[in-house]
Amino acid sequence: MPWENNGGGGGRNNGGPWGQAPGGGGGGPRRPGNNTPNLEDILNRGRAQLGGGLPGGRWLLVGGVLVLVAFWALNSIYTVDPQEVGVELRLGKPKEELATPGLHFHLWPIETVEKVTVTVNQTTIGTSTGSGRAGDDDGLILSGDQNIVDVRFSVFWAVANPIDYLFNVRDPEAMVQNAAESAMREVVGRRPANDVFRDDQAGIETEVREITQTILDSYGLGVTVSQISIEGAQPPAEVADAFNEVQRAEQDEDRVQEEARSYANTLLGDARGQAAAQREEAAAYANQVVQEATGQAERFNSVYAEYVNAPDVTRQRLYLETMEQVLSTSEKVLVENGAGGSGVVPYLPLPELRSRANTSTGQ
Repeated sequence: MPWENNGGGGGRNNGGPWGQAPGGGGGGPRRPGNNTPNLEDILNRGRAQLGGGLPGGRWLLVGGVLVLVAFWALNSIYTVDPQEVGVELRLGKPKEELATPGLHFHLWPIETVEKVTVTVNQTTIGTSTGSGRAGDDDGLILSGDQNIVDVRFSVFWAVANPIDYLFNVRDPEAMVQNAAESAMREVVGRRPANDVFRDDQAGIETEVREITQTILDSYGLGVTVSQISIEGAQPPAEVADAFNEVQRAEQDEDRVQEEARSYANTLLGDARGQAAAQREEAAAYANQVVQEATGQAERFNSVYAEYVNAPDVTRQRLYLETMEQVLSTSEKVLVENGAGGSGVVPYLPLPELRSRANTSTGQ
């Protein structure tokens, strides 16, 4: 071989460029002062150790390769749960396509995967649990009427864009909590305390959700806020008793006002009923008067028509009818002088006799 001619002198050097191999190998006696081993002997000795000198030999090498392949396969195959999506990264850059639930493969370590839970998450803010513990100042908010309220509420949110959620903000959950707390302080700070306690909790929840969503969208968090729920609202423990007294006084005031309104409505209803009845009676009386006047006018017109045709007869009939009406209620009895008139006793009490006759007839 060529490297065997590096010994100099132009002759064949059985020891190679480093001289004769140890133990007299190389085909000739060892020269004095030349102890360098032969390269071919070194390679042969290595092959012998790998082939039969080491325990397991070649199979050990194959087993090591299989272990490395299995380790690579285990890291290259991953599973995405039903409530998750996977974001694959190639050299740190996310892919546009998301990994849906199931079994997936990627080229590890060139590619890695980040899993994101896309179900609804709940973040609770504040410590108002109704216990009124002193010393807890989380959730204490100054209202618009200069009162301090202790509010506990929950934020329900879900990941809408996993890539933005993973890479736009360092701590997305903390961002959701901070944005919701800031929105709650802003809304409560513009409203009276009674709105938070009982009057308009639904309106506050809606307004806080809209403001929170606007803040998160401005940071590109990739999160959708579905609901804000106020779970508890009460005054601080130090002023709870005084506040409860005020609340009871307001409730008494509301009760008295409601009773007064009820009594006023009763009186007003009665008055309206009486007024309606009087209006109906007046309308009926007016109709009666009009009808009577109309009847009398029609009767007069009919009499006048008859009078025009026969004035004497009509005048006599009217006179007799009038006298009949007048004398029918009179207590005087007139007796005309005649053939039988002389037999009437002058002092006979005819009106009294008539009254007695009417009384007996009525009985």
